[in-house]
Amino acid sequence: MKNSLILLLTAFATVVFFSCGNDDDNGPQKSAEELAVEKLAGELNGRTWTVSNGGSVSRDGTSQTATFSNFEITFRSSSSAGKTYSTTGGTGLFDPSGTWMIEGENNDNIQLTGIQAASGVPIKFSPNTPTQSSLNDLRLDFTISAPANGRVNGLVGYYVFDLKLKN
Repeated sequence: MKNSLILLLTAFATVVFFSCGNDDDNGPQKSAEELAVEKLAGELNGRTWTVSNGGSVSRDGTSQTATFSNFEITFRSSSSAGKTYSTTGGTGLFDPSGTWMIEGENNDNIQLTGIQAASGVPIKFSPNTPTQSSLNDLRLDFTISAPANGRVNGLVGYYVFDLKLKN
């Protein structure tokens, strides 16, 4: 009987010991905005997204990939410099550089600063939370509306940029 009691107490102590693990092993949970920033800019030196390597661009359902074949956009986020971006091959649609911010109720829109047509326009991106299968793909879709002046009438339309992570 004494051995059974010792065995039972030992088993109980073992269960209690192993069930009291540290629940903070992975650190604090990230907010939806932090996950969105991570998807776009990564955690260190930023992420560059490109049309090359299998990406595509369409405007109103018509391929524009050839026009934007050299397009790249790099998103960066740092505590000192804030959220910045730079582009190449933007063909009048994107500024060469500027700042960006997360918007939207679901943290699934970005807005770029600048003077080109895509600046100040809500740009939806998806998926806004990184999963293993989505880490190398980014979709940006947005609409350029007809402006009051005729400066960007040639760029009016619904755009979809399917971009690939540049290695």
